[in-house]
Amino acid sequence: MLTWQDLHHSELTVPQLYALLHLRCAVFVVEQNCPYLDVDGEDLSGENRHILGWQGGKLVAYARILTSDRHHPLVIGRVIVDPACRGQKLGNQLLEHVMVSCQQHWPDVAPYLSAQAHLQHFYQQFGFEPITDVYLEDDIPHRGMVWIKNIQNDQG
Repeated sequence: MLTWQDLHHSELTVPQLYALLHLRCAVFVVEQNCPYLDVDGEDLSGENRHILGWQGGKLVAYARILTSDRHHPLVIGRVIVDPACRGQKLGNQLLEHVMVSCQQHWPDVAPYLSAQAHLQHFYQQFGFEPITDVYLEDDIPHRGMVWIKNIQNDQG
């Protein structure tokens, strides 16, 4: 069973911050072989929020929501599931929590995300649609996507 947290950056403890930076580095820098500075100055600024999924005291799912991006007013990023926990549909749960947070804190703003191109269909399940052509970010194909509608509410 997962325990979920939706925290403003000012609510993060040092161990929580360490856990999220460790997970991001393990996947985005090491596993995906993309040497870049993940600590980008955005984690602790503005009204940014962090969505954390814990299992047995270990961070296994994470995303951040940025409100300080220059190009888009609300950006979902660093969406990640621990490699040891993939295949358990944790990404679905994570995105559900992210979207609840976005709608709760910024109900009139359509979130944007830069999705790895192979995950486009995953994000479309949550109402995101591509708004850019495929482009390379850290040598990985990506597409810019924006939230168009809440598919679950449209079906219910």
